[in-house]
Amino acid sequence: MRSRRDGNSLRLLLGIGMALFALVSYFLSAEVNPITGERQYVGLTPQQEIQLGLQSAPQLIQQSGGELRNASAQEFIDDLGFRLVRSSVAADTPWQWEFTVLDNDATVNAFALPGGQVFITTALLNRLDDEAEVAGVIGHEIGHVLARHGAQRIAQSNLTNGLIGAVGVASGDANAQQTAAVIGQLVNMQYGRDDEIESDRLGVCIMIDAGYDPNELVDVMRVLEEASGGSRQPEFFSTHPSPDNRVQRIEEVIRNADTECPS
Repeated sequence: MRSRRDGNSLRLLLGIGMALFALVSYFLSAEVNPITGERQYVGLTPQQEIQLGLQSAPQLIQQSGGELRNASAQEFIDDLGFRLVRSSVAADTPWQWEFTVLDNDATVNAFALPGGQVFITTALLNRLDDEAEVAGVIGHEIGHVLARHGAQRIAQSNLTNGLIGAVGVASGDANAQQTAAVIGQLVNMQYGRDDEIESDRLGVCIMIDAGYDPNELVDVMRVLEEASGGSRQPEFFSTHPSPDNRVQRIEEVIRNADTECPS
C-alpha cells in the first residue's frame, strides 16, 4: 500500500514539474511584434522560422499537388507577391519571401509557412476574377507571416503538449490525457480563428499600400462562400473562419484604415 502511495506521489511531483516547465518556457517566450504592436508568445527566432519554412516547403509542395508547370501563372504570382511586399511594412522585415502556385484543382486553399513561404492552389486561383482579388488572398497570407502566427501556434502547441503530458503522468489515466488533448485543441483552434481575423486586417492594409482596392477582399469572401456550396467545404475553411464572420470586420478596417493599419 505504501509503495503504491509513494508511486502516486512521485507521478504527481513529476507531473507538476512538467507542467511548471511548460508554463515557464511558454511565458518566457513573450515579446512585442513590431508590426502588430501586440504582445505574443513565440517559440522560434526569426532565423529559425525562416529555416523551418524552407525545410518544410518541399514536402508540403509534394503533398499538395506539386508546383504548377505554367511559367506565366507563376510569374504573375511572383510579380504580385513582391509588389505587395515592396509597397508595405513587409519590405522592412527579415522574412525570406517566396510565392508558389500549387497544381491542385481539387482543393480551394491558400496558406503560408513561417518565414515567408506563401502558397495558393490553382483551385482557388481559378475562382478569382481579377488581380485585386488575388492580391487580397496573397496579402492575407503575408499577414500571417508578419504577425508570426506560425511561431505562435508552435509555442501554443509546445505548451499544450507539455500540459497534456503532465496530466497523463500525474494521473496515470490515459482517458484524462485524451480529454486534456481535446480541450487543448479547442483552445488552440480559437487562437487560430483570431489569427485569421488579424491577417484580414493586415491584408487590407497591404492591399491599400500596394494600390489595390481593399473592397476586393470582400469579394474574395463571397467567392469562398460560393465555393462552399457543394457537399465538401473548401480546405480553406478548416483553418479559416466563415466568410460571413469576416466581412463586417474587413469593412470596418477599410473605413478606419488610417488608425487600423501599421505605419
